[in-house]
Amino acid sequence: MKIACHIILATIFLLSFGTKEAKAQPELFAAKEPEKGEIGIHIGQQAPDLMLESPDGEMISLSSLRGKIVLIDFWAAWCPPCRRENPNLVKLYHKYKDREFVNGTGFTIYSVSLDRKVEEWTAAIEMDSLEWKSHVSDLKGRESPTMAEYEFRSIPFNTLIDGDGIILAVGQRGSMLEEKLKEYLK
Repeated sequence: MKIACHIILATIFLLSFGTKEAKAQPELFAAKEPEKGEIGIHIGQQAPDLMLESPDGEMISLSSLRGKIVLIDFWAAWCPPCRRENPNLVKLYHKYKDREFVNGTGFTIYSVSLDRKVEEWTAAIEMDSLEWKSHVSDLKGRESPTMAEYEFRSIPFNTLIDGDGIILAVGQRGSMLEEKLKEYLK
């Protein structure tokens, strides 16, 4: 009984201390707003730049697409959910590629493949009619440093950025992605 009382008193003390601490220094416990230009993977931050190779051997950087609304799409030919999402991406690409946005002219996709075999990757691009120009990969599969940099564990995964590379949304698919694009139309 004595031990139980000590535990209860200790818990009350710690809870009241934490509350006083939070009131005394709210900046320690408040959600931090990203600073302008801060690089990160959260909404409001500057998306980390990527520089990866196209199927033709050309190096394409994410930053080379500045000025457009860009969906950074992480996918693979071997991923059934990714392949099921591709027709939606094609539809959205055609619908929004020439539209004016609040902070960007046009919409494109920077497709980052987590495939290991270029033949499977390029066959999927062809089969799914992925017409945009920016298809890239390091052919390292799940060991790709892009997974660690963008902190995701499964695909499909995406990040929507504006014309300045600022993250607008993360993990939007299907109608949710289209609604997000509409939100930023002029």
